[in-house]
Amino acid sequence: MSSTHKRGDLAIGQRLALATAARRLAEAFAGTFGAETIERFLHTSYDQFAGKAVVPHYLPLLAERFARQRLHALARVEGHHDGRPIVLFLCVHNAGRSQMALGFFEQSAGDRAVGWSGGSEFAVEVNPAAMESMAELGIDISREFPKPWTDEIVRAADVVVTMGCGDACPVYPGKRYLNWELDDPAGKSVEDIRPIRDEIEHRVRRLLADLEIPASRTPGIEAQ
Repeated sequence: MSSTHKRGDLAIGQRLALATAARRLAEAFAGTFGAETIERFLHTSYDQFAGKAVVPHYLPLLAERFARQRLHALARVEGHHDGRPIVLFLCVHNAGRSQMALGFFEQSAGDRAVGWSGGSEFAVEVNPAAMESMAELGIDISREFPKPWTDEIVRAADVVVTMGCGDACPVYPGKRYLNWELDDPAGKSVEDIRPIRDEIEHRVRRLLADLEIPASRTPGIEAQ
């Protein structure tokens, strides 16, 4: 196995949960990827979170969710896609700006586009104040989780939006990049985050218009 952990090092509950996750992923990607690829992506995804887990019980679920996204990205890179544009939002911790941008993007684009997010030094949890500020507009980002980016995720994206990750952000020739200069909401109150949130909504709406994706009306402010 290419991952840094070994099956024997995991508690039996973790091993069973990962085995169940592998079966679900195998069903989802039947005919696209074999068991070896799926297991490799699942276990390397597990390793990404193992060092930061606050609640180890949830590690297999996080690994499955992240592996599913990575496998979708790999399928896209290999030519299996449905034509919908993919936008990747990147910041430092994937706990504030990129999560809020993803929330607005998914709310507005619906099933007409795909949105992902990631961080260069991903945090343990999404910023609670950022979650509260988004909830004020009826957008729930509490089910999201900070995550890194991987090669296949960046390669699969049509547009990469960077927000403060500087030189750590991945650069691939020929890919479309947008750099959004936005204050970092880390350590800020909900009141202080609101202007950042509203600016992110404006920018997401402009991006959707540029991609010629009709934006659904959201409970937030209207685009200027």
